[in-house]
Amino acid sequence: MSQEFLPKILKEKAREVAVMKEEEFQPLRETYRLYDYLKSHPDKLQVIAEVKKASPSLGDIHVDVDIVAQAKTYEENGAVMISVLTDEVFFKGSIEYLREISSQVCIPTLNKDFIVDEKQIIRARNAGATVILLIVAALSEARLKELYEFATHLGLEVLVETHNLTELEVAHRIGAQIIGVNNRNLVTFETDLHTSLELATNFEQEPVYISESAIFTAADARMLAPYFNGILVGTALMKADNVAEKVKELQIDKG
Repeated sequence: MSQEFLPKILKEKAREVAVMKEEEFQPLRETYRLYDYLKSHPDKLQVIAEVKKASPSLGDIHVDVDIVAQAKTYEENGAVMISVLTDEVFFKGSIEYLREISSQVCIPTLNKDFIVDEKQIIRARNAGATVILLIVAALSEARLKELYEFATHLGLEVLVETHNLTELEVAHRIGAQIIGVNNRNLVTFETDLHTSLELATNFEQEPVYISESAIFTAADARMLAPYFNGILVGTALMKADNVAEKVKELQIDKG
């Protein structure tokens, strides 16, 4: 994976935003608040299950998947949220996938994309997302705070993604309630679960924390369970022979 991945994708996002029309606000889809659910269910490591056809690091993963059937299987087997890739160029996603899935499930949906502008946030909300992703590495702290406040003002929740201590401190400073720790370095694209374990020593009481990327087995999940409220899993579920069993396997009882 190229060392220039993040600048390359942000350049593409700038191009997309430049031609994107600003949409009129549509009603916010009704579902439970992810933060409240995670806070009130501390006895289990919860699973955020991702619909992902491809990625820059792996190439095609499951391009002919029935996205709605996949999402419904996630929901039926205990996932607390569906993450939907909407980036077209690098992940073969679509905003229409988010719209379709959000119209067919009752649980929260996350717009997984590189969000750099308010127009993307409005589009996500209108497509049925109740949570958006903001990546600390992709934004200045001031811009991150602007977009965070814009999204929360619209009734959305925000998963603020970090992958080192400096970024975690930024997430804490802006008051993020849902904080992700990505085990994938967005520059080198290498993964290491110890990223989550190392940052966990700096967690605060108020937020909830999600470990993201490189989680494939129940053993991986068990290692993270003492420190995290949830895990975000994509590739392991998209490649699973039995998706239902895989979702259940990764939900770890903390008792």
